[in-house]
Amino acid sequence: MSITSFIVEVMDTMASDFIKRALTVGDVARRSGVAVSTVHFYEAKGLIEGWRTAGNQRRYHRAVLRRIAIIRIAQQAGIPLAVIREALADLPHDHVPNARDWQHFTDAWKDMLQQRIDGLTQLRDQIASCIGCGCLSLEECPLRNPADALGRQGAGPRRLIAGK
Repeated sequence: MSITSFIVEVMDTMASDFIKRALTVGDVARRSGVAVSTVHFYEAKGLIEGWRTAGNQRRYHRAVLRRIAIIRIAQQAGIPLAVIREALADLPHDHVPNARDWQHFTDAWKDMLQQRIDGLTQLRDQIASCIGCGCLSLEECPLRNPADALGRQGAGPRRLIAGK
């Protein structure tokens, strides 16, 4: 056996092993706890990546399972998919995210989450003062019209008028 044919045989074996370890869309859905349609949705949004076999079947690297776990955790925290995609953009799709990667994500998301927590805390603490009339220009509405900024723009539902 020549060195060239040996190298070709080794490469073929490695490629075959890689494809055997690749996951089908059904495998990904079952192992990650999401629907097949969710896997396709994540792929369409650029959050995960797969490839097609010669038989036109979708395959995914095993690292996709950790990516989907990160996506689901971030979604549960209320992080928009565009922000998640941005955070995952520099992470190769065949790389299993590790603790350092997770730290990078959480560092990027902490301020946004704190702003959301602060807003929800304010809403919880001040919601009783809102009469829910929808005018959004009450002098006393600290939720949607702090310091009556809309009232200085004129009478009526200023947010609705501005949208015309």
